[in-house]
Amino acid sequence: MGKDETIAEIVVPLAPTAPKKRRRPIVLNMTTGLTIWCSEAITLATVLLLAWRHDRKSPAYLIWALGFTVSAVGFALVAARGLIPDIWSIQIGNAVALLGESAWIVGFRVMDKRKLEWSAFLPPAIWIVGVSLPWVTGNIANRVVVYDLAGAVGATLLAFAVHPGDGRREPARGQLGIVFVALACFCFGSALWMVLAAPSLDEAMIYRGYMALGYGLLIIIAIVLNGKLLMERAERRWRAISITDTLTGVLNRRGLQESYEILVGKGQQQPQKLAALLFDLDHFKKINDRHGHQAGDAVLVEFARIARQFVPRIGAFGRMGGEEFVAFVPIDEQSQAEALAETIRADFCRVPLLAGRSLVPATVSIGVSIMPHDTVSWDGLVSFADRALYAAKRAGRNCTIVFNEMETAREPDAATAADEGELVPTLDDQIHALRRMGTLARM
Repeated sequence: MGKDETIAEIVVPLAPTAPKKRRRPIVLNMTTGLTIWCSEAITLATVLLLAWRHDRKSPAYLIWALGFTVSAVGFALVAARGLIPDIWSIQIGNAVALLGESAWIVGFRVMDKRKLEWSAFLPPAIWIVGVSLPWVTGNIANRVVVYDLAGAVGATLLAFAVHPGDGRREPARGQLGIVFVALACFCFGSALWMVLAAPSLDEAMIYRGYMALGYGLLIIIAIVLNGKLLMERAERRWRAISITDTLTGVLNRRGLQESYEILVGKGQQQPQKLAALLFDLDHFKKINDRHGHQAGDAVLVEFARIARQFVPRIGAFGRMGGEEFVAFVPIDEQSQAEALAETIRADFCRVPLLAGRSLVPATVSIGVSIMPHDTVSWDGLVSFADRALYAAKRAGRNCTIVFNEMETAREPDAATAADEGELVPTLDDQIHALRRMGTLARM
């Protein structure tokens, strides 16, 4: 066997290699994605509906539940394309989905008790007008552009709706607004790419799938942040309930103590005095016994209404318990506290209070104590106001007694407490005195 033959024996011809298959791009199944979103939207709508049934005073829950339900119906129609007529899956389905976005906008405005505006319905209106054009109806790329523009407008309106109208700062609102602005930019960028790139049908479908994925992620983030916002609002609401008197709507004792601490803290920045005005309705037990507890409650509510409208915003007013109320007011001069006390007393005396057809006579005695901010304390201020109130009762009721800084600087004996303090002349006394002075001047 020759050399060439040996080589021929060991050389095995290789089998022809098969041509490599070109990898197809990953295409997201739109029907599956829309079905998942529909199930999530229905779940969220159910949760919001249950929240509304638990708290009927929050209609925003019901409106958002309606929005998620409408959105789910719209996307279900879109997912059913090929099974139902195109007018239902394209024109009507997308319009209904965008109508759900309008409901979310309305929900935020209702939550903040702001006026509703027709602009909330711009997203479905843009889609309905755009898809009615012949060159949009027959071209999927143009339909995507119109839908993305409608979505960008809706996200922008959501960002404005989230912004509080009263200027209060809430971290969750700021974060939610950023997400909605990002969503608006996302939708606008998608529309711009469709216009500039002019993709083929296959490329448009692939790109649309990825855009829908990003859109869904931003919506999920927005839902989480909205849940955080609702939790913060619920926490503030329960806190407000915990410091509010349920009958009169003014601060309770706990709320008064918190407000007092705030007033004392502010007083350290400016040299002022702090006055405590302690109110006690005269013969309140007799009112309850003679006219009934409903009449007594009405008297309490009416007094709280009158006093609250005169106490300045820089002060605090609340119910200590029973028929006792107190106001803490920063002042510069004693006359300010006297004028406030007498204004409330005189106005309350002049208001006719009726129990059925019977007139309920109601008056109030007031004890006022004044202390400098650098030496003020809750116990001392309220204790001296209570002693001044006791002195007002001893003086015949329906009057005001003031313990000024000199009297609150020392600790009086209990036996002499009723005899101290400064009796403030009532308005009727002052008018009577002026008339007598005029008579004497004419003599």
